[in-house]
Amino acid sequence: MRSITVKNVLKYFPKRPQDSHKGTFGHILNISGSKSYTGASILSSLSALKVGAGYVTLATVEDAANIVHSYTPDIPTISLKQTENGTISKDNTISVINISKNYDVISIGSGIGQNEETTQFVTDFIKQNRKPVVIDADGLNALSKSNIEKVGGESIITPHPKELSRLIAVPVEIIQSNREYYATETAKNLETIVVLKGHNTIVTDGKSIYINKTGCSALAKAGSGDVLTGMITGILAQNKNPLHSAIIGVYLHGLSGDLAAEKLTEYSVLASDLLNFIPDAIKKVL
Repeated sequence: MRSITVKNVLKYFPKRPQDSHKGTFGHILNISGSKSYTGASILSSLSALKVGAGYVTLATVEDAANIVHSYTPDIPTISLKQTENGTISKDNTISVINISKNYDVISIGSGIGQNEETTQFVTDFIKQNRKPVVIDADGLNALSKSNIEKVGGESIITPHPKELSRLIAVPVEIIQSNREYYATETAKNLETIVVLKGHNTIVTDGKSIYINKTGCSALAKAGSGDVLTGMITGILAQNKNPLHSAIIGVYLHGLSGDLAAEKLTEYSVLASDLLNFIPDAIKKVL
């Protein structure tokens, strides 16, 4: 078990060759958002761009896509069929699987809700997906209701303790009493990288364990996890290594929170504020 240091982050940090184009830095398909949680799709998409990803396409329901277009010019969208509740319909599975083949990295789960149809969509997608994938939030809740035994591949899951509790059927207080053990065992059993969020976030591949020391209570705010998902996915699109991407992502995310808190106090930082401090975090590391 070791602490994540600036030295670790610099060792794995993506390079920026000048002879490059947007494809050099990866094309992400972000499957996120719903009618009620449009913000999650914006935060997870923009944060991926802020850490250097070349291109992020958002796949979300039509109601959310229209709002995204009015908020930012930086995120192209693919409109998906939606349920009566404004979440992603299971009727999208085949089309999204086919679309995803054109992308380098997938992120799924931020703000998609827990509608039964949406849960089925996520389950079917993860079973058929062959691309590197970052799974967060309701993507993890869908996973906990499925019969999927292995996530496998170049995957990363980013649960907070309650989400991990649902996933492995262990009470939160037990997980919190031995966070390193349960994160490591989950990584082994699901054959994935686990980012167990919280104070001193843990990153593990089931063998090595890294503890993150950046971050503060400013990050205990709705939407902060969506920013983390985007940051990890954006790094993964560039360096192609899930463990290294998770290490860099959690360190920069925590550092962004620290820098935001210095200016805004730990009380007043919003998830959207973090986007403005990602460049400062990168500059401080470099």
